[in-house]
Amino acid sequence: MAGKTDRKADEIQIDGNKIFSPVRKMWLSLTPEEQVRQKYLTVLIDEYGYTLDQIDEEVNVTGRGSAQARADFVIWRTAKDKTDQKAPFIIIECKSDNVTIKPADYAQGENYARIADAPFFVTHNSRETRFWRVKKDKMPGYIEEIENIPHADASEKEIKELLSKLRVFKEKEFADLLHQCHNVIRNREKKDPAAAFDEIAKILFVKVWVERELSKKRRRQNLFSVDFLEEQLGDNPLDMLFTRTKEAYSTDKIFEDDERINLKPATGKEIVRKLEKYNLSDTSEDIKGVAFERFLGRTFRGEIGQFFTPRSIVEFMVHMINPKEGEIVCDPASGSGGFLIRVFEIVREQILVDADRQYNEYKEQILQKKELGEEDKAIKLRKQYDKIQKTIDQRTENSRMWKLSNRCIYGTDANDRMARTSKMNMIMHGDGHGGVHHHDGFLNVNGIFEGRFDIILTNPPFGANVEPSDKITEQEILVSKDADKRYTDEYGDLYVEAQARVKAALNKPISSLFSLPKSKKAKVKTEILFIERCLDLLKPGGRMGIVLPEGIYNNPSLAYVREFTEDRAFLRAVVSLPQETFISSGAMVKCSLLFLQKYTEEEKQTFDKTYAQARTDVDDLYADDIAKKTERIEAAIAITKREKDIEGRKLLQKELREYLKLMDVKKATESRQLLKDRFDYPIFMYEAERVGITATGEEDLNELYPIANAQANNVTKTCLEWYQEFLVDPAKFMGNGEVE
Repeated sequence: MAGKTDRKADEIQIDGNKIFSPVRKMWLSLTPEEQVRQKYLTVLIDEYGYTLDQIDEEVNVTGRGSAQARADFVIWRTAKDKTDQKAPFIIIECKSDNVTIKPADYAQGENYARIADAPFFVTHNSRETRFWRVKKDKMPGYIEEIENIPHADASEKEIKELLSKLRVFKEKEFADLLHQCHNVIRNREKKDPAAAFDEIAKILFVKVWVERELSKKRRRQNLFSVDFLEEQLGDNPLDMLFTRTKEAYSTDKIFEDDERINLKPATGKEIVRKLEKYNLSDTSEDIKGVAFERFLGRTFRGEIGQFFTPRSIVEFMVHMINPKEGEIVCDPASGSGGFLIRVFEIVREQILVDADRQYNEYKEQILQKKELGEEDKAIKLRKQYDKIQKTIDQRTENSRMWKLSNRCIYGTDANDRMARTSKMNMIMHGDGHGGVHHHDGFLNVNGIFEGRFDIILTNPPFGANVEPSDKITEQEILVSKDADKRYTDEYGDLYVEAQARVKAALNKPISSLFSLPKSKKAKVKTEILFIERCLDLLKPGGRMGIVLPEGIYNNPSLAYVREFTEDRAFLRAVVSLPQETFISSGAMVKCSLLFLQKYTEEEKQTFDKTYAQARTDVDDLYADDIAKKTERIEAAIAITKREKDIEGRKLLQKELREYLKLMDVKKATESRQLLKDRFDYPIFMYEAERVGITATGEEDLNELYPIANAQANNVTKTCLEWYQEFLVDPAKFMGNGEVE
């Protein structure tokens, strides 16, 4: 075994159940943790240029012999600095492999760096590597993420520049940058706002793809730069990169085969020049999301901007619904994909945390077994680790992550630009894009059909009408043979019957598919149809969160819509939003958030039985009065007939009709009230004043859900926290569940 140590230091050396540590010059048990550490050592040597005589491993940074304060790697500026025991340059912390690196991990790295007086530290696992600078003039806990650590031969000037290059950037900065790019295209190419946006979207997508393809090489040269592109790809580098990006996602049909970047080379280079210093792959989803929101709201004001739900509202609604692994979610008006992306991220984190928990529990059991040697323990840990990794490998069909990405996330949008944006957005954020399509959310296409979803989250378009002339065309319900076979195999009769319903309505008005329209020949508000559509899409027991204009809740003429909803689902919560919530997206309507849970079959039977009995009881209550009055009027009508008093008879007949109509309304009202008394349950109600966004789209105080800086909420408890308490014990709230 000793003879193998003369290999290059930047090669991983594994022999059976041992792995070689070039720094410590010894063979160690091949545990998953040790493999992560030694792999990162090769990165430090091969890609950053550090040598073994600049690095130490498993270093006690406290000076007190505490095994709990050991840094994985410590790097010095020079070998002499290490020999002279000067303050180190970089501290490396290798973390658990399956989860996103958390603030607690940053804190540990920062603590080690401060103790050792190192200006840089790194938190690393196989999923992500993040780079930090320590602000020595600030209190502990104040750290800043930067774009990289220095290479071994970096000059003092380069180190100083690197210290100033924050890796993350504020959403306003990014939104302004996008706006600058938009103006460059509009001014130079004379394109309309939507066409200019399309070109920006293509370039952003190319940039993310390039970053992902080349991320492991960690070269010092910016890979998405004018210089790099010209050097590698000749005269038209940007469009050639776009072609490769299209090829990478050809099966998703995001772009047409003949589509290209429609910009002059000089314009394309200027856009790349503006974007090249930013790393979009590593920029947080919230920042990208809010930036798009700001950019589009500011650029389009009610055209494309209306498709973007403020991120604070998305975050709140998703946490109110509380999605879990295995649940299937749909947004039938997905816009930019905000709800779907956030569900994907939250459930992905649940899966990774659970995988990490499984491994650590097993590790704890194995380490306690004194009868096992170190090598046997390492073998068992590695086998268990590999087994768990297979369950979360997104590339492995039917793994937990594969199912989340390919079988649990569905969305559609009638606007082709937004459907594309949603698909691209999801790819940038992880995946789940395969279930997102461009088609009318009212129609059963591509796996979106009745009775299929555990969760519906949506902010549907409202204020517009579905006209009787809006008819179902063959093109709108066309499904590829492969998709049709997949859904038929997967869902059988449920899918076949759903497709048959929409095919039977071919060339008929879209509204003919719904029960709510009072007349098939009249126009109907889109939000009314979306309420019915969303309820239909839910499985029994499924949960729904939807943004609706407040007229739905308080307009007397829409009582039938409210009753339709109450007949099919529990009203779990209603949260009223301030008037200005959607102004930055171009919508002036005051809205509320409605949270529903569709009745199970048993609950529906109980409801129907209760309602039927209430109607019977009210009918019985008024039966004698109605019979007596009807008998009296009919007797009077008979007299007018004998006396040939035509006018008198007409007046009496009118009186009877109006009386019976009045009594029908009275009985319906009292039956509904009696139903509510007998089928009573608490409803959480909350009126919010500050929801994280101002009328101009700026950040604001947020009382909806807990945020990192609790003081920014400016409330003792957030709406989400009140709701969670309400779910545990509704009785301690006011009689109707309202929170003041």
